[in-house]
Amino acid sequence: QVQLVESGGGLVRAGGSLRLSCKASGSIFSIRVMGWYRQAPGKQRELVAVITSGGTTNYADSVKDRFTISRDNAKNMVNLQMNSLKPEDTAVYYCNADVTVVAGTKLDTFEAWGRGTQVTVSS
Repeated sequence: QVQLVESGGGLVRAGGSLRLSCKASGSIFSIRVMGWYRQAPGKQRELVAVITSGGTTNYADSVKDRFTISRDNAKNMVNLQMNSLKPEDTAVYYCNADVTVVAGTKLDTFEAWGRGTQVTVSS
């Protein structure tokens, strides 16, 4: 069993900052990509930022230059530093990971999701 647990959400005023963290636990062999997605009310879930085990990052245009994703491979953790927050950043933020586990005599790779953490930005 693999679990992703997010922390760090909350209520902040526009222009403020929040830091989200996510830790993956379980019998993990490796994690290739970790990242953050978000879903606002009435909208589809969208990519915010992802980072590979080698440190390559990709950001949604809407958060570039405001959000920074980082990762600790040894701890299976990913963080999202969010600065200059805007009301339109309000959403439930979900941690995502491309996890490989040992399944018997072979490796099995699947996508894991956290339960989400609420971020609310007031104007």
